[in-house]
Amino acid sequence: MLRQFYLWKCLASGIILGPLFTISLGQYDDDCKLARGGPPATIVAIDEESRNGTIIVDNMMIKGTAGGPNPTIELSLKDNVDYWVLLDPVKQMLFLNSTGRVLDRDPPMNIHSLVVQVQCINKKVGTVIYHEVRIVVRDRNDNSPTFKHESYYATVNELTPVGTTVFTGFSGDNGATDIDDGPNGQIEYVIQYNPDDPTSNDTFEIPLMLTGNVMLRKRLNYEDKTRYFVIIQANDRAQNLNERRTTTTTLTVDILDGDDLGPMFLPCVLVPNTRDCRPITYQAAIPELRSPEELNPIIVTPPIEAIDQDRNIQPPSDRPGILYSILVGTPEDYPRFFHMHPKTAELSLLEPVNRDFHQKFDLVIKAEQDNGHPLPAFASLHIEILDENNQSPYFTMPSYQGYILESAPVGSTISDSLNLTTPLRIVVLDKDIEDTKDPEVHLFLNDYTSVFTVTQTGITRYLTLLQPVDREEQQTYTFSITAFDGVQESKPVIINIRVMDANDNTPTFPEISYDVYVYTDMSPGDSVLQLTAIDADEGSNGEITYEILVGAQGDFIINKTTGLITIAPEVDLIVGRTYALTVQAADNAPPAERRHSICTVYIEVLPPNNQSPPRFPQLMYSLEISEAMRIGAVLLNLQATDREGDPITYAIENGDPQRVFNLSETTGLLSLGKALDRESTDRYILIVTASDGRPDGTSTATVNVVVTDVNDNAPVFDPYLPRNLSVVEEEANAFVGQVRATDPDAGINGQVYYSLGNFNNLFRITSNGSIYTAVKLNREVRDYYELVVVATDGAVHPRHSTLTLAIKVLDIDDNSPVFTNSTYTVIVEENLPAGTTFLRIEAKDVDLGANVSYRIRGPEVKHFFALHPFTGELSLLRSLDYEAFPGQEATITFLVEAFDIYGTMPPGIATVTVIVKDMNDYPPVFSKRIYKGMVAPDAVKGTPITTVYAEDADPPGLPASRVRYRVDDVQFPYPASIFDVEEDSGLVITRVNLNEEPTTIFKLVVVAFDDGEPVMSSSATVKILVLHPGEIPHFTQEEYRPPPVSELATKGTVVGVISAAAINQSIVYSIVSGNEEGAFGINNITGVIYVNAPLDYETKTSYVLRVQADSLEVVLANLRVPSKSNTAKVYIEIQDENDHPPVFSKKFYIGGVSEDARMFTSVLKVQATDVDTGNYSAMAYRLIIPPIKEGKEGFVVETYTGLIKTAMLFHNMRRSYFKFQVIATDDYGKGLSSKADVLVSVVNQLDMQVIVSNVPPTLVEKKIEDLTEILDHYVQEQIPGAKVVVESIGARRHGDAFSLEDYTKCDLTVYAIDPQTNRAIDRNELFKFLDGKLLDINKDFQPYYGEGGRILEIRTPEAVTSIKKRGESLGYTEGALLALAFIIILCCIPAILVVLVSYRQRQAECTKTARIQSALPAAKPAAPAPAPVAAPPPPPPPPGAHLYEELGDSTMSYPWSLELILARNMDKIITVMSMGMKCLNMEVVAVCYHQLDKKSMVRWLVKLRRNMKRRRKSQRKLKNQKLKL
Repeated sequence: MLRQFYLWKCLASGIILGPLFTISLGQYDDDCKLARGGPPATIVAIDEESRNGTIIVDNMMIKGTAGGPNPTIELSLKDNVDYWVLLDPVKQMLFLNSTGRVLDRDPPMNIHSLVVQVQCINKKVGTVIYHEVRIVVRDRNDNSPTFKHESYYATVNELTPVGTTVFTGFSGDNGATDIDDGPNGQIEYVIQYNPDDPTSNDTFEIPLMLTGNVMLRKRLNYEDKTRYFVIIQANDRAQNLNERRTTTTTLTVDILDGDDLGPMFLPCVLVPNTRDCRPITYQAAIPELRSPEELNPIIVTPPIEAIDQDRNIQPPSDRPGILYSILVGTPEDYPRFFHMHPKTAELSLLEPVNRDFHQKFDLVIKAEQDNGHPLPAFASLHIEILDENNQSPYFTMPSYQGYILESAPVGSTISDSLNLTTPLRIVVLDKDIEDTKDPEVHLFLNDYTSVFTVTQTGITRYLTLLQPVDREEQQTYTFSITAFDGVQESKPVIINIRVMDANDNTPTFPEISYDVYVYTDMSPGDSVLQLTAIDADEGSNGEITYEILVGAQGDFIINKTTGLITIAPEVDLIVGRTYALTVQAADNAPPAERRHSICTVYIEVLPPNNQSPPRFPQLMYSLEISEAMRIGAVLLNLQATDREGDPITYAIENGDPQRVFNLSETTGLLSLGKALDRESTDRYILIVTASDGRPDGTSTATVNVVVTDVNDNAPVFDPYLPRNLSVVEEEANAFVGQVRATDPDAGINGQVYYSLGNFNNLFRITSNGSIYTAVKLNREVRDYYELVVVATDGAVHPRHSTLTLAIKVLDIDDNSPVFTNSTYTVIVEENLPAGTTFLRIEAKDVDLGANVSYRIRGPEVKHFFALHPFTGELSLLRSLDYEAFPGQEATITFLVEAFDIYGTMPPGIATVTVIVKDMNDYPPVFSKRIYKGMVAPDAVKGTPITTVYAEDADPPGLPASRVRYRVDDVQFPYPASIFDVEEDSGLVITRVNLNEEPTTIFKLVVVAFDDGEPVMSSSATVKILVLHPGEIPHFTQEEYRPPPVSELATKGTVVGVISAAAINQSIVYSIVSGNEEGAFGINNITGVIYVNAPLDYETKTSYVLRVQADSLEVVLANLRVPSKSNTAKVYIEIQDENDHPPVFSKKFYIGGVSEDARMFTSVLKVQATDVDTGNYSAMAYRLIIPPIKEGKEGFVVETYTGLIKTAMLFHNMRRSYFKFQVIATDDYGKGLSSKADVLVSVVNQLDMQVIVSNVPPTLVEKKIEDLTEILDHYVQEQIPGAKVVVESIGARRHGDAFSLEDYTKCDLTVYAIDPQTNRAIDRNELFKFLDGKLLDINKDFQPYYGEGGRILEIRTPEAVTSIKKRGESLGYTEGALLALAFIIILCCIPAILVVLVSYRQRQAECTKTARIQSALPAAKPAAPAPAPVAAPPPPPPPPGAHLYEELGDSTMSYPWSLELILARNMDKIITVMSMGMKCLNMEVVAVCYHQLDKKSMVRWLVKLRRNMKRRRKSQRKLKNQKLKL
């Protein structure tokens, strides 16, 4: 209601005053002025690379008409550099002129802004007005970052810890650059995934993207990977992520090998999936009782060698050497016998070993680096002590009995008992070898080598089965066995092996069926048929039981044991009746193993018998049997039948002259009588007869027997081919020899194939038996091979034969001599006579017949040394002199060669280093023969007497030149017991507290000796006189404590006086200790102590001087005699003075104060310190402030704290500043002073930014000083010397109108002061400075915020935000009324143009316009004028102008600025208009408001209050009337 009232009042005033304005202003012409409000300068922005003709300003809004028939103004451009701008004077439009060129903000053009002047000439009055147009060229992200180098390189040691920065090569100008501006030109670095090196981005990272420093993320391992290719992308920080430009480069990171692995012994067999070597055991064997000269060096297999696993440490000089040692071993006395060379690992025997006491040594050897690396390697060394082979092996039993089951598979072990539970143990020993050790003898079987074999290792040997055995073929095997140790052979022992039966045979009938005739005249019990089944097993396995299963019908029975079928009792046979009996034959094995078979007996009942010959069922029989058929096996049942039942006799008539087969005369069963051999006879045709005894009672049958082959023959090698062969070394595919084997078996059983039983990697054999070398052989590694050739037939279960060939490797000259040591280092004493042998070198050539000779390579040292060509002895040609060699070490290094005189290989080379040892050529020499000294009779222990000195002429720095001293206690024992000499300094002192007679003279012999070899010495005599007590002065006091001495005391100031007394002696005083700096002096006659040098309490606060008084006689003799009585201590205290002025922590303090700050608000705190103590370091502060308008002080300071506070109000004084001085005076304001400058700038929330963090405000308040320093750093990167000031710290405000508070988060309100302009930095600039570095600031804040703490955002203060909303939310009613008021005023413009305004009003308006224009930034920077100290604040500018300047200088950028002015100054506008003041425009309204005096304001307020009371009273009456109604 109140606002509407004022608006109506404003409207009425406008209607009334309009005509008056028209009359008064019509006489002046406003052409060429701006039709808009705000500052006269027009500021616009345009993108770089904009197209030609782009509109820069669409309307300059200059009053007047430039076109048409009657133009009132004339427009043109001035200061249009390079003609970038075109003007359309009629439309008042500005265009971009980029024809044939590009407006480029980036180098090389670097066009950041354009400034032109639009000149307007008023054609009516002739006035000229210039309107400045500032065109800001905005940057576009049109350039990609570029790296200075195509690629980058870095090296990193594999031991570098994780988190270390390994590459900083992008610092300075070496990284990527982007010529764009702002975020478009800021570079971020990130590591990209490299498909060719997938682990690179996991191994390295860039934690600080703005620096590009590469940090190690994972631990490196040179053994896994030696090089990484890291792809690093550089991108700009354009606001739109899709517009960011990138480029990449490759950082090659080479990993350097570090000393992280210890040695390893060779050969190394790796454990699968690891880098660890399997444990290795070196072997050596030495014969007992041999001397070291015969055996050294001991040959170890393989040779002991260790290498460092870090094989590529750079530089090579840093690679450590390997040291070998024996760590532990058993037996414990091993050090008596063995020694290992620490560098070569050569094993040496120290004394002979007796095998009766030591049969073996088990040692643990250690290899470690010579640099103290903590990862040694260990290996085992087994040394066997060999006995003289003079004893033959022997068996512990005279004979052995073994058992084997016939069904046992191949590989089964022979047992020693019938129950087959334990194996047969054959124990063989050799007295040459201890009983607990494998004698390593070879056992030979004299028979059945294809059936049995014996294990060849261990003390206990076992017999195993090579092929199946069959008890039915052979029940026992008896053979002998012999042991052979390579020299001696044992007596043979007999081994008897019995084959145990297994139920592996089934009872078998000769025929599957039988035809039998019986006659009706036969009686019960008569025999019908004798059945016989055969089972080759023994015992119960071979006992057969017969049984009729079916078909007997009760008329026939069978004997279970004999198999005889008879007629059952009480049975009458009927003619024509037939029977089919099924008979089973089963053995008596256990039920689970029992075997059986059946046959069928056909019986026919016939009438009584008539006469006929026997008849075979067949006339021709064919049979195939294996040659492996066992003897006794039934082959065929040739039983014939005779109708009369006469007995039949069977015989083989022809076809078996060797009686291989047996035919039973009574049963007709054909069986095998002898073993078959297909290779001898493969077919038999037998003529068999059956006869019943009558002449015509004989019949015949033919049996064809074919013998089939079995693989019963192994291949046989040709014995006439040579078995001792030879081959030349170092030749691959060389022919060695040939073997040939044949097999008499048939088919595939007789086909022979060759293979090698050993050394398959060295030799190969072809299908025809030719043998070749597969690789080059090395005779020096092995010169003899026993090659086993295996010949195998092609059977399913093949047989094989072996042949051992002896192959000798022939030598060629393919090895150079090798020195036992690659480097020889020997120490030779100087001055040895010529011809002295000091070293013997040795080289070995493993080739046969090599004749090694030695020589020195190079002529440089041949005048020093001689080398015997055959013995390798190095000797001196002349004496060596240590002093003749330059430098600290006298060494000679040269090369020696070893070569084969008759060989062709290059010589072996070794390095010999001869170190010449200094042998102490000169003894120490004393400076005097006799030294003199004096001592008090009561001198205490350690009293100095005199100093002796000797020099040694040997070269300095060597032990031979170091001189030390001692007392000779032989010549004068008693003086040596009471006096002593310091070993290094030569100071002669008392050894004990003395109590000697005065005037006594002691002689003390002092020996000077060096540390050379040999030790050399010389001696001198010290004569010591014991003074009389009367000759020694006595101090009157033991301690002196003079008054404190001022630190400002001048040189010569007396400190105090000391005094001593003596009988008939002149006394000389001296300071003997405590005055090392020379601060004090003493008058040696009077004893006056005085200041000798400037004193400084802050450096040293007290001194303790030790003074001594001596007689003049003693002093003249250049001797001093300290004693209890002639020495004293002087304690001097230094008194502090105020000699240091205070020192401020800063020379220039910067602070700020808000417009709405209350009185005595704290602004900043100054602090000064003083190194003086006490009151001299107590400060008192005061301010020196230049005079301020109306006599105000402005600021005050707390005297003793230095806290500066406000002493006035600063309303509407934004952008004002104050400069003054603060004085600090010590001693509470009475002492010395110093000063510092203070700058305080007035600000408001338009200058501030709010930093929102996710940590509580209490935490921020604790760390505010550290956080402010970080913010200072980033702001000062842009503006040197700028200072960030904290306005407030509070809970985070959010929600509508920022009405909600969150105390888990913090709002930190800050602004920054520019010391160059003395004012606050623009809020938008401050935002860019901080927001552009937000990532870096967060990283710097991390240690103070804690884990997870960070800055969430940087925002505008809530007050500024609310102003924007107020400007945008102007009500419709108010807006309409204001618009109407302006329309009325605009309608009066024609009249106003002809009305003249008074000169004073026009002059005031021009002055105001000039002031506003001067407040804007200039087009070109000018040197700032020096600001006067504590300049009085300028008159407050119009609030509207301040607000416009801070919210934006361009109407295009801030289209809401005019509305904001109206909203902010609405109350002022109403006040002015309601009081009837004449204001020309809205800008002047604010000025008019400030021109109101206090009386008018009070009068208006009283009137306003009275009207409001009346209005309220009338409203209450109206309300009461409504209530009554």
